[in-house]
Amino acid sequence: MKKLLFGSAMLAALAIGNSAMAADLPAAPVYKAPVIAPAPWYDWTGFYIGLNGGYSWGRAANTYSVAGVPLVSTTTSMNGWVGGGQAGYNWQFNRNWIVGVEADIQATGQRGSLLLPNSAPCPLVVVAVVPCTITSGGVEQKLPWFGTARARLGFEPADRWMLYVTGGLAFGEVETTATVNTVTTAGAGGPVTATASAVASSNVTRAGWTVGGGAEWVISGPWTAKVEYLYVDLGTVTNNFAGIGAFAPLTASSHVTDNIVRLGVNYRFGGPVVARY
Repeated sequence: MKKLLFGSAMLAALAIGNSAMAADLPAAPVYKAPVIAPAPWYDWTGFYIGLNGGYSWGRAANTYSVAGVPLVSTTTSMNGWVGGGQAGYNWQFNRNWIVGVEADIQATGQRGSLLLPNSAPCPLVVVAVVPCTITSGGVEQKLPWFGTARARLGFEPADRWMLYVTGGLAFGEVETTATVNTVTTAGAGGPVTATASAVASSNVTRAGWTVGGGAEWVISGPWTAKVEYLYVDLGTVTNNFAGIGAFAPLTASSHVTDNIVRLGVNYRFGGPVVARY
């Protein structure tokens, strides 16, 4: 009986000792999975400048009047290349949205022409000794330059890509040149006895509006490229010409619009590219 009690006491002592030793051992480390930060997105904030070039499909809806009497109404195409530069500033907010302002100035090769209807031919009943004058003419229109000042609202559907709409003020110069040629003959079918020509020009600068949209994407670092469409409406340009033969005084009223597609490249200032999370 004494041996049994002694053995039980020894086992209890060993159990207590083992518990004390286990309490003194350091706890096993607990490992957690690393936190992975979201991928950075390009930040469009900053001032930028750039160059662009493209093509324009212009249109002038014209009404020509002589001495206040409508002579002819027609449409003249004013197509040609466009090229110039732009500058602007972007603010990015809420990660995906961009607002900004942009101004540009463009030189163009846009021009179109129209032949005015000839005056009535010499009547056959006129004898050869009676002079007869036939008048013909034409009008050429050009858009030497134009510019815009616009707001932009953009959205990033994917990193380093921006889709945007834009609109604001447009302004430009419309140059109109009218030419009149006269041929005087010695009656119907008779020999030419005199020729004359007259040229009158007018340059008018008009302000209107523009709206459009485009896409811009990052090439590398601060360099971006864009493709853009703009519709430009310069309103109605009215030119009065005096002293151009049988068509004097000639009034030309033209409603000038433009459809422009262009490519461009921009460089953004303000230090290194800043990533947004």
